[in-house]
Amino acid sequence: MKKLLSIALAVVMLLSLVACGGGGEEATEEGLYEGAPAGLAERDTPVKVAVIRNLGADEHTAQFLAGTIEEGTSLGFIVDTFTTNGDNAKFEDTFNQVLIGGYDGIIVSHGQDNAPPLIQQAVDEGIAVVTFDTNVEIEGVTVTAQDDMSLAELSLSALVDAYPDKTPKIIKMWVAGFPPMERREVVYQEYLKAGKIEELVSIGEVGDFTNVAGLNANAIGSLMAQYPVGEIDAIWACWDAFATGAFTALKENNRTEIKIFGIDVSNADLQMMQEEDSPWVMTAAADAKLVGTVNMRLLAKKLAGEDTPDSVEIPATTIYQEDLLAAGGSVTVETLSDVYDTWGKSDMFNEDWMKALREKNAK
Repeated sequence: MKKLLSIALAVVMLLSLVACGGGGEEATEEGLYEGAPAGLAERDTPVKVAVIRNLGADEHTAQFLAGTIEEGTSLGFIVDTFTTNGDNAKFEDTFNQVLIGGYDGIIVSHGQDNAPPLIQQAVDEGIAVVTFDTNVEIEGVTVTAQDDMSLAELSLSALVDAYPDKTPKIIKMWVAGFPPMERREVVYQEYLKAGKIEELVSIGEVGDFTNVAGLNANAIGSLMAQYPVGEIDAIWACWDAFATGAFTALKENNRTEIKIFGIDVSNADLQMMQEEDSPWVMTAAADAKLVGTVNMRLLAKKLAGEDTPDSVEIPATTIYQEDLLAAGGSVTVETLSDVYDTWGKSDMFNEDWMKALREKNAK
């Protein structure tokens, strides 16, 4: 009996030593963000970040999420991602689950009308928030976007320049109700009112986001009989999901004399642009992965207690079919930086303490 009591006392003493910092979990977590500003440096547990994107799980979404995950992980954050397919009810349910999930920060992508009150609730609970392509005006929230005015200007300028001796007759692919498209529409209307383009028809099908390209392929295909060869010069597609649908319809109807000028890019898009006799000749885009990266840097600055701007625009790159073909015709999103110096690289909000954390976490 005395022997058993001695063993028990020894175990209690050992546990007491561990609890006082002799090698327990709390001790191993200390110094996670050493060298960062106080908001992070004083933490002894990892930062938890939720990324909620209210779009489908397409390639653009995958690139955006990859940017947030890679950047967040490199800084020592735990990053969880959620896609809600444009379903506002699912978005709200997901957001509410995140609110009770112990997250320190949230990145919201493509939130719609029900997003602002949810974001306000997160802010009221002390959660840092950064948004992308989400219309909110809430104190403390940084709103990011692609430079949509520039994207529209680049694509429309390229379209007009391709027809120097005439006013091009075009099909416009656009739909109302989405912040980036609404911003692009402002520039489009300027071109239309200035007589630089002639609009034949405006179409755009969205549905439930699971078959946008298919819906728009059918929509463009149905127009081909109404407009014989020579009556349409180009298609302006203000979203690459629209452009891929147009590409399919033009190929299937042997109408590749009609050229596509788009916005946004993915590997699938680049493959289409580089196909033989492709009608897709140009697109303007910001690197979706870089957008995710910059959003995570902004969130990190908020968590560190540093000031961040109310709004940030990510610059765009103009991508031409002829440049892709000149580079060998097998260019991908990952190798676009070999063709264009402006692709995939930015030191926006890349602070020295972030570089130090990356080096530390890479060891």
